[in-house]
Amino acid sequence: MAEVTLVKAVNLALARAMEEDPDVLVLGQDVGVNGGVFRATEGLLERFGERRVRDTPLAELLICGASVGMAAQGLKPVCEIQFAGFIYPALDQLANHASRLRTRTRGRMTCPLVLRTPAGGGIHAPEHHSESIEAFLAHVPGLKCVTPSTPERAYGLLLSAIRDPDPVVFLEPTRLYRLAKGPVEDDGRGLPLGRAFVEREGADVTLVSWGGAMWESRAAADRLEGEGAGVELIDAASITPFDEDTVLGSVRRTGRLVVVHEAPYTGGFGAEVAARVAERALDRLLAPVERVTGFDTVMPLPKLERDYLPGVERIAAALRRALASD
Repeated sequence: MAEVTLVKAVNLALARAMEEDPDVLVLGQDVGVNGGVFRATEGLLERFGERRVRDTPLAELLICGASVGMAAQGLKPVCEIQFAGFIYPALDQLANHASRLRTRTRGRMTCPLVLRTPAGGGIHAPEHHSESIEAFLAHVPGLKCVTPSTPERAYGLLLSAIRDPDPVVFLEPTRLYRLAKGPVEDDGRGLPLGRAFVEREGADVTLVSWGGAMWESRAAADRLEGEGAGVELIDAASITPFDEDTVLGSVRRTGRLVVVHEAPYTGGFGAEVAARVAERALDRLLAPVERVTGFDTVMPLPKLERDYLPGVERIAAALRRALASD
């Protein structure tokens, strides 16, 4: 079992899916000759040829629209948008066509496309290169949204996304591309969509996060456990469908919840997590739900980026507040 980076795990999953299924193809700006802006598609053109690895113009609406058409005709396109901040032209196709094709045709057609895009901050990129857009996507019925935080999950979840009959947006945490390393067995096994991962068990407080923010959440959980607190750490991984049963079960045991994400505070998906806990486990809460998030402003790049992103100190402070309240 090889130790690989998260971006390499993405590459392995793409190659495996293309090898197993001739209907899988990759398209997007610079995915072919250049191997992708972060080299996630490196080597695929040489291995599978230009009929299945297609460079496109810089036109996100075209990339996604062509993918919808191909998926409607039985292919399984995996399209790439270079950064999540450029996805907005493609939202027209995602919200109005890809996500509605099954219901529009009363189940006669599906739309098995995957849209991959780097997401989140932490790489000191220019404006529009550090967006966290999961809340936008979660509000589109019929659209699935997944974001891995380890190489193993990137590999398994991407394979399952490609095999899924409905559209999936796959948000790849940009700063974890080469920061996160771990063992990945290239065996073609997928991981289930719609299921959270309990990374560690704890009896005192539940800590829920996803994507790039999992890196700091793990460090904060380590710090609190060093102070004697039992932190149950959950990687939500699937934004939609969201595994509320795992989160609710944990909160009912611990009585406390801290949610961490990079996206702005107002309207972030953390508010949805908090609302579900308030609706279905309010009687078990021993403290108010804490949210540690980005701020309600455009990320101040590049000098104040670190202050914008939820850091270990902010997360640890929220955990301590939750534990102090009774």
